[in-house]
Amino acid sequence: MAVVVLFSGIVQGYLTPLLPELGRQLHIGGVGQNNIYLLSQLAFAVLTPLLSRLGDLYGHRRMLRVALAMVAGGSLLMAAWPTAVTLAVGVVLQGALVGFFPLLVGILRSRAPERNRTGISLLVGVLLISIGVGGLVAGALSERHAAAGLWTAVPIAVLALLAGAALPDSDVPRGGRFHYGAAVLLTGGLIALVLVLAQGSSWGWAAPLTLGLAAAAVVLLAAWVAVERRSTHPLVSVRMLRNPRLAVVSGHTFCAAFGTIGFLGANALFLGASPAETGYGMGMGPRTIATVSLAMVIAGFAGSTLTPRLARRVGDRAVLAAGGGLIALGFVGMALFHDTLTQYLAAALVVGFATGLFESITRTLSAEVVADHETALAVGLNELALSLGAAIGAAVIGAFFTAHAVRGTGHIGMSGYLWGWGACAAVAAAGSLLALRYRGPGTAGAAGAADAAGNRAVRPSERVAENGGLA
Repeated sequence: MAVVVLFSGIVQGYLTPLLPELGRQLHIGGVGQNNIYLLSQLAFAVLTPLLSRLGDLYGHRRMLRVALAMVAGGSLLMAAWPTAVTLAVGVVLQGALVGFFPLLVGILRSRAPERNRTGISLLVGVLLISIGVGGLVAGALSERHAAAGLWTAVPIAVLALLAGAALPDSDVPRGGRFHYGAAVLLTGGLIALVLVLAQGSSWGWAAPLTLGLAAAAVVLLAAWVAVERRSTHPLVSVRMLRNPRLAVVSGHTFCAAFGTIGFLGANALFLGASPAETGYGMGMGPRTIATVSLAMVIAGFAGSTLTPRLARRVGDRAVLAAGGGLIALGFVGMALFHDTLTQYLAAALVVGFATGLFESITRTLSAEVVADHETALAVGLNELALSLGAAIGAAVIGAFFTAHAVRGTGHIGMSGYLWGWGACAAVAAAGSLLALRYRGPGTAGAAGAADAAGNRAVRPSERVAENGGLA
């Protein structure tokens, strides 16, 4: 499982540091570079529920192998034939990596339920570290030619395919059918929504195209929710959000991912911007950008590995709320202190640490609030919230960039970054406030009623954790 997650992290980390230099070589401006990142986040949002549901229907291991093949194919395409078009197609294929985590957790919870919390924490840690390592390796390979860094993920893809072949399958019951109508409605609604958010400022918010797509997004997504609520075999079980604990966790995930993941592409653009040309930025090359990213994910690894211990000492709710608060603090720091690398890096490390906290605790809790046979579906719902948050965050930031682009230069005005940092901080703060509504088993005397209503009792693995058995 760690090898598969390693591949996921490498893929998520290696392209972002290359974007500024690839953009110059392929004649893609700053807004276009952010749009490539936005396209990858949109692919994540669309593919998350599809792969999670197919895994519950046809087997977690089988769909994991399909997802691995898609990501490997996209990585090879981009490396062998780097153009603006193949980058766009490649990042869409690589979007299948969002299926890795829910499918792996489905296997983990089935095969080793007593190690669920520590297993998820370890996998998140490996994921974050590999994101940084992927960027660093790609940056080193691209010192002479940026396209050389695109080969970073190809050899790891071979290892991941072998690891996927060696994994056992989960032994949970299977059944139901795939809801194609819901898949079409969700995909169309998400595409329309992200296009409006990303391009509305350039088209004009009152333009017929913008208004038409906004109306289409509302209609399609409303129809999707209505269809899912009535379906006996939903693509995404929105009825699961009646569980207040899962609803809070998913909402918090959306808010945290909005900035921490949605801003990653813009972070590389800021670090790579030349102060002489734009008046801001650090003028870094791919390898130096990757080094900064590695520092952030090392901080994230620390946050992830500390999460189980922190949750035992202060509780799940406190860890959730602290994660959102730290994210907001980090982005406020970026907005106020970004003139020197030391200032910017200090704020970025706070965001990195908080990323590890939120990714570990939300994935753990989403897996624990449902029955075993619904694990991949629940984790998939949380991954959908993460992907939606990242995609909408990237779209909103892209809209700020488009609205504040400097005419005739292809550069983004500093005001665009300030608006982006402010939006990330505000949404993260909202997620922190939402986390305060989380109620675990036994909280405020409501545990009995909550468990009777269909939430869950404390699992044996959690009793072990509470007694200090899982360090």
